[in-house]
Amino acid sequence: MALCLFVVTIANSLAAQQSGRALFNGKDLAGWQQIGPGSFVVQDGMMKTQGGMGMLWYAQEKIAHATIRVVFRLATRKSDSGVFIRIPEKPTEPWMPINRGYEVEIGDWPDDFSCTGVLYTFTKALARPIKPIGEWNTMDITIDGPRTIVYLNAIKVTDFTEGQAVPAKLPGSHDPDRGPRPDSGFIGLQNHPGSEVYFREVSVVPLSP
Repeated sequence: MALCLFVVTIANSLAAQQSGRALFNGKDLAGWQQIGPGSFVVQDGMMKTQGGMGMLWYAQEKIAHATIRVVFRLATRKSDSGVFIRIPEKPTEPWMPINRGYEVEIGDWPDDFSCTGVLYTFTKALARPIKPIGEWNTMDITIDGPRTIVYLNAIKVTDFTEGQAVPAKLPGSHDPDRGPRPDSGFIGLQNHPGSEVYFREVSVVPLSP
């Protein structure tokens, strides 16, 4: 009986993941807006970064108490992007989300504070489960009040709650400003100059009450 209940629980969990509401329709950028240099283009059912540095943000709603699923792949080892979360208000330029939201990093970098799945320069990676260049990765970002949890390919990389100690911002650096972020905010995808990253899914699943 216990085994049966376990199987049913797993099945229900998978069904919930599969019923996520798509924020990218695979055809165009409806619902999204670009700020800053560069752009995103839709190609073969995927979004592709082009130039930068800018951001494509989802303008229809703020997101909170939910899991955001992003399926992406890097074109080269220099590919660089990120998923912005907790952006407090509609952005008008690309540095505002960096300094007032969090960037969940996408990039195959050696530093544990700037590799895929961390809150860029805020948290140290708990693991580095990114797949080889060119393969698809699945990142699940859960926003639960002041807590942010990130899984990459089903392995936890980040578990951070507002108020935890973080490294100081390096003087003269382009690191994000420190300080609290809101429980609810807009989300966005970063496009970096000289970099190509492909996205085939961006979806959201509300957390249980």
